[in-house]
Amino acid sequence: MSTTPASAEPARLGRLMAAEIAEQPAVLRRILKEGAPTIRQIAAAIAARNPQFVLLTARGTSDNAALYAKYLVEVLLGKPAGLTSMSTTTAYGAKPDLRDCLVVTVSQSGGSPDLVASTRAAREAGAITLAVTNNPYSPLAAVSEYHIDVLAGPEKALPATKTYTAQLLSLYLLVEGLRGGDGSAAKGLPELAASVLARGEEVRELAERYRFAQRLIITSRGYGYPTAREAALKLMETTYIPALPFSGADLLHGPLAMVDNTSPVIAVVPDGHGGEALQPALDRLRTRGADLAVIGQQDLVDAAPAGFALPSWVTEEVQPILEILPLQLLAYEITIARGQDPDTPRALAKVTETH
Repeated sequence: MSTTPASAEPARLGRLMAAEIAEQPAVLRRILKEGAPTIRQIAAAIAARNPQFVLLTARGTSDNAALYAKYLVEVLLGKPAGLTSMSTTTAYGAKPDLRDCLVVTVSQSGGSPDLVASTRAAREAGAITLAVTNNPYSPLAAVSEYHIDVLAGPEKALPATKTYTAQLLSLYLLVEGLRGGDGSAAKGLPELAASVLARGEEVRELAERYRFAQRLIITSRGYGYPTAREAALKLMETTYIPALPFSGADLLHGPLAMVDNTSPVIAVVPDGHGGEALQPALDRLRTRGADLAVIGQQDLVDAAPAGFALPSWVTEEVQPILEILPLQLLAYEITIARGQDPDTPRALAKVTETH
């Protein structure tokens, strides 16, 4: 069965994004077969140097992948991790002491000047530096001590899809390698990803709920929170609908007041601790009468007005690699339904240069 959305005919809008969404099972398979040995070697070399904490540096979609890695580091390695404020070095000229620190810079292109400058400054400050990119010949790879190629192949559509899941899997294998794990939880992901993408008709029906939406709220907790942030980014850059991502905990601290029975909310509910932690927010959303769609657990999808069930036998730390797939399709389908082209969102460039 084809995993390309039926509306993605060669002459139709969004054919590049549709094709790259469909490539993801093959990309995941390539990483597991060709990339994993190198990732294990790099992880072993870094682990031998015993970094005590981890800083992650990224922009845009890659920043959401970095946030996922932050959860992995804190949960699986038990080490403190944080997201870098790049302007402290690039704009303010701060000189941090980064000895005993692993600095991981995540970038699809590896070409953003601020990422290169920040990584160079981190290396000069004593950090172990690792670049995770889709371009081994990039300036970022050149200034970093170590480099992981996510092997996604050329990405021509402006919205990043296959590079995002490639980053997630590569970062998971890295953290697994740092703790001496074998990454076995990821072995079935290519086949599961293909099965999720084959259900495009379900997503097309879900997209009709949001064709005329004025705004969306997306919420999750734990490993699912980076998925909520990435889904919101994809929806905003393709459909132009304001999409607000919230941790379920943050949603309860004020923003819930804007939710009523006309408010569309998408909840990404991990099967595990993150899903359990999200339950109070789900209960309050139901009380507020929110138009709730659930991405995740089958029983919660069945109990909600709408949703998309995901495989329940995947360990929680790799679920984000599958969770984002129906949400990428959703962004694509809503954009097509609104008569817009998701391949070339207005006012965007593939490599965003910020300083």
